[in-house]
Amino acid sequence: MSFKGKMQEAAKSKQSPIILALDFPSTATENRNNILIKAQKILKDVHPYICAVKINHHLTLPLGTFDGVKCLVDQIRAQGLLTIMDAKVNDIGATNQVIAEYYYAAGFDAIIANPFVGWEEGLKPLFAVSKHLDRGVILLTYMSHKGAGEGYGQTIVDPFTGQHIPQYVAFAKKAVQWNADGVVVGATCPEKISEIKHILNDNAAIYSPGVGAQGGGAETAIKAGADYLIVGREITQSENPSEAAKRLCEAVKSV
Repeated sequence: MSFKGKMQEAAKSKQSPIILALDFPSTATENRNNILIKAQKILKDVHPYICAVKINHHLTLPLGTFDGVKCLVDQIRAQGLLTIMDAKVNDIGATNQVIAEYYYAAGFDAIIANPFVGWEEGLKPLFAVSKHLDRGVILLTYMSHKGAGEGYGQTIVDPFTGQHIPQYVAFAKKAVQWNADGVVVGATCPEKISEIKHILNDNAAIYSPGVGAQGGGAETAIKAGADYLIVGREITQSENPSEAAKRLCEAVKSV
């Protein structure tokens, strides 16, 4: 089964479109075992209300891909959830392939990549190894931070048509062309979600980060066309992560 199909099943099983971004503030001097214990506790508390977990450098750098992070991935899988590695892959093809192979060996179900690097000798090898292993690729299309417009919102000339179009429109079209499993579009830009949803035409799912701490609204993003919400600080920095996740899950169920 494709990663897209697995995500649909997980969301249906958990009755939740919420993906936990398991990243929280830590410092280089913080005890690494404490970081692992905190991550494990959050997972234990919130897993009934989420369908997947996204991990990035907040945990892979201090804990190690095949050490602490592998323990977390095993815990996540045991809870019936999927795992996404937010590597934002953006290098030459040979390097991208190695990055993917290592993260998949650690148990990740999908990886996030940056389409800026292009296809030939860029993301093509990453897609090849992902499809071979039945793993997923999610492309950054419009990020959730304030400076996203400087890159993803810039106007470019389409090399095939000569038309002037926004960069994110070109990336959405590439997601369809390359058969990506999903795209990242910030919940802070619901109008972009709607626009990109139309371009994708259900060929790829929309993953929307930026809910809560960055100002994005969960209900607004879902109404605009987001399939999944990526939520981090709103849950991980709450005094009661379980209650925060439950409250958010109940809110989007009514949309």
